[in-house]
Amino acid sequence: MRSALGCAALGAILLIVAGTFDAEPLYVTGAALLLLGAGALLWIGVGSMGAKLTREIGVRSVIEDQPLQVKLMAKAGRFPLPPGWIDEPLLPEPLRLPAARRQARVRIEVTFGRRGRRKLPPPALVLRDPFGLAQRVITGPATDEVLVLPRIFPVSITAGGGDATPAHARASLLAAAETEIDGLRPWREGSPASRIHWQSFARGAGLMERKLISEADSRPIVILDPRAPAAPEDLDAAVRAAASLAVYFAKKTGCSLLLPGDRRAAVIEPDMATWPPLHVRLALLGEDIGPSLATAQNRRGLVIYVAARVVDRAPRGLGRTPGGCLMIVPGQMGARRPILEVAGCYGYPAGRHSGGAAVAALEGAA
Repeated sequence: MRSALGCAALGAILLIVAGTFDAEPLYVTGAALLLLGAGALLWIGVGSMGAKLTREIGVRSVIEDQPLQVKLMAKAGRFPLPPGWIDEPLLPEPLRLPAARRQARVRIEVTFGRRGRRKLPPPALVLRDPFGLAQRVITGPATDEVLVLPRIFPVSITAGGGDATPAHARASLLAAAETEIDGLRPWREGSPASRIHWQSFARGAGLMERKLISEADSRPIVILDPRAPAAPEDLDAAVRAAASLAVYFAKKTGCSLLLPGDRRAAVIEPDMATWPPLHVRLALLGEDIGPSLATAQNRRGLVIYVAARVVDRAPRGLGRTPGGCLMIVPGQMGARRPILEVAGCYGYPAGRHSGGAAVAALEGAA
């Protein structure tokens, strides 16, 4: 508004000078400047009274690279809007508005390429006369917040793992998920007769029953280690890979997901009921804390260790798990051949006998 006031003040001064020194040519110039400044000030001031700008966001959480619909609405007060534009931080350039409109609606689509919480500054409605003398900025109501969730990628099996088992052996491995014997224990009253180990009874060892591995313990477990990434993109790739593998196994057989800071792994059933809160945690995950690896050292199912950095071996205790261990890293390991690819990361067996178990579990969940 200072330019309009300055223009009007200059016009008034010229009129005073013209009257004092009887300089008739200055009357025209002074009157024009006075009317121009006062008119711009009055136009923008009156036209902006009661005007407001609102922004509506369709959802508060969105997947990476998924379009997010945003609606902008500018409304006039008692008088039509002067010319101006909408300054929206989500757009590369402002949206121009013609003069004399009662309202203007704009619908845009934006995408976010990386996970995390995004704070969107409020938009602004800028009303300005054609000469730029008077201007009024009307800011939106508040800052909006959108949570960007990591994208789910398909899992691609690229090789057989070197020591892959035959087809019938893979089928046996998958079928044994709920019935693999973990040992013998004294028979407990109420246990089904199918669990009685009659060979032990025949040898005079008493009535014994088979101790079976729990179903949850035999399912795959995905462990995410976000520490020490070479670049922020590597951490994002590892998070996407962990999310994709968790969904891949959960939809078929169910699986567990161990995140940093958790003492126990979260179980994800095929109905995916427990997945949404885990998806949110993955979106906000940082690189400061590592996972509790002791949780997975004695598991019978496949262990998938997802690291945010390239490592040549699995942590101590994971490479010799009965169900095999698979390392997922954001890059390739020289001449070693990966057995899967997901979200820009590559999977390698962590032990001599891990490749066949990993491929069997992957193909069984396909």
